[in-house]
Amino acid sequence: MIPRIMKQGRWAPWFYLLPALILMTVFILYPTIGTIRLSLLDSTSRHSAASTCSAGQPCWGVFENYRYALTNPAMLLALRNNALWLLLMVPGTIAGGLFFAILADRVRYESAAKAIIFLPTAISFIGAGIIWRFVYDVESGGGPQIGLLNAILVGLGGHPVTWLSNPAINNFSLMLVGVWLWGGFCMTILSAAIKGVNAEILEAARVDGANEWQVFWNIMYPTILPTIIVVTTTMAIIILKIFDVVFVMTNGNFGTEVIANRMFALIVTNAGQSTAIAVILIALTIPIMIFNIRRFRKEEAAR
Repeated sequence: MIPRIMKQGRWAPWFYLLPALILMTVFILYPTIGTIRLSLLDSTSRHSAASTCSAGQPCWGVFENYRYALTNPAMLLALRNNALWLLLMVPGTIAGGLFFAILADRVRYESAAKAIIFLPTAISFIGAGIIWRFVYDVESGGGPQIGLLNAILVGLGGHPVTWLSNPAINNFSLMLVGVWLWGGFCMTILSAAIKGVNAEILEAARVDGANEWQVFWNIMYPTILPTIIVVTTTMAIIILKIFDVVFVMTNGNFGTEVIANRMFALIVTNAGQSTAIAVILIALTIPIMIFNIRRFRKEEAAR
């Protein structure tokens, strides 16, 4: 009787996990394997890239699509832009979210303030792109400026700026849209972490003569650091996959191409190259996932 109970106990968890495992296999594992297989085929998606190599020409075998993804000038530009998004937008969004979280925590109408700041997060990326295209709109024919920013500049006596077609500033203009979209999300998560800081410790530090800057860096920041790391890694994964804003506002033109937009542009003309880019995108997110898993295990072990 006892061995039978032990056997049932050993298999029971797998029966509970079975529905989730089936869903993951059908909707995650199988498509991933199919994507990897397609990335090793030529543009017809029927033969390996090696079969397309003719005599007298260099042949890169089944990894021809990956050679394109790592050496093509358009892809190198996309990789550079994604790196720029990671280096600038992630810290900018976290800093903005933390700034608003601290300020909202001290105002009288905290809930209303947070709702207003969080509101852009509820807007779809497509809708946000359309809204900001009107904000950045420039009238070059001599008519009145209907774009908000250029209307303000002209009203102050300045000249209109081509926010989306000027390679010197267009990537930063797109990043501003991303910060506007995701700042409220970061604020909400970080605000919850700030609420968890012991108020008595903060008051004791202020009584001992610490100013607000010292209170933040010496007490509040170390306490909410695990949450900041979670938000940072989440934002890094989101930004690696950034697509909607770029597609709607510039479609990757004027030097604003990103990895996901390049993948979408090739999906019809060359599925092999498109799926190779998708595999590279998956590979870029794996280190972030591993980092998160290890950090969670360390936190669990420390409890």
